[in-house]
Amino acid sequence: MAVLLALGLLAAVCASLAIGTKAVPLGDVFAALTGGRAGDAVVISELRMPRTLLGLLAGLALGAAGAVAQDITRNPLGDPGLIGISAGAAFAVAASIGVLGLTSPFQYVWFAFLGGALAGLLAYAVGGTGYGGATPAKLALAGAAVTVLLDAATSTLVLLDVRTLDQYRFWAIGSLAGRDAGLGIRLLPFIVVGLILAVALSGRLNALALGDDLATSLGTRVRATRGLGAIAVVLLTGAAVAAAGPITFVGLVVPHVVRAFTGPDARWLVPCSALGGGVLLVAADVVGRIVARPGELEAGVLTAMIGAPFLAALVKRGKLREHAR
Repeated sequence: MAVLLALGLLAAVCASLAIGTKAVPLGDVFAALTGGRAGDAVVISELRMPRTLLGLLAGLALGAAGAVAQDITRNPLGDPGLIGISAGAAFAVAASIGVLGLTSPFQYVWFAFLGGALAGLLAYAVGGTGYGGATPAKLALAGAAVTVLLDAATSTLVLLDVRTLDQYRFWAIGSLAGRDAGLGIRLLPFIVVGLILAVALSGRLNALALGDDLATSLGTRVRATRGLGAIAVVLLTGAAVAAAGPITFVGLVVPHVVRAFTGPDARWLVPCSALGGGVLLVAADVVGRIVARPGELEAGVLTAMIGAPFLAALVKRGKLREHAR
């Protein structure tokens, strides 16, 4: 499965570099990437390569984050947005634009990351209080409460300032277009650390799925595992949202599809979900360029169009229950 996903990701990347308003032959793409002379080298290196790289990194991050979030909450709807990260990032971006007057993604990207991280940590702190610690149900409720609160604050900010609304809505729709390659490079360390942490925790996640009591009897530190898992989700989702906006449903759809092939073992599920997230987001960006020529449809719109029916299918098939592998 991992090999097939890796090949699919390679095909999606090649398509992203070759397909656009003007089609570029794959031979010219390879020539441009290897330093050779190609007539469309500028288009490939300065326009398509940055958005492809950003889509790849964001997809890897969102796919892995979704798998970890579903495992630490034992909730089939454990999308990273469940613990408020997307809402926190959105609020931080709106605040940095409206209050501080920032205009460049290079400026407000760090506010987005910080806002997502703080919101996720707040949700985990609230969910971890009281008897029993951070149980899946309490984490879900705390994340929902933080999300509602921050969404209301964000709506207030953007409605009070037309300039903030105009700039914020371009970021909030979830697009890879117009992004600079330097953005992905700056976020790369966060994504790498998050991926390493997520993979390192996969063995503990398997124990966690057996239930808190049994996991404890097997020597797993339940609270520490959930805390580290939340940190991984914060790093991965915060970086992805900061770069490309709050792209939805990647973290929900991909782990469910991958689990059908790899089984519930998190040691395979987490890395394969990362690869699957990269495939989905890069492919969605490519399809968006094709279906709306000569314009394009944002990747976030495509993932929502895929994710909404998927969510409806989950409901219809009766899978909206706390899952244990």
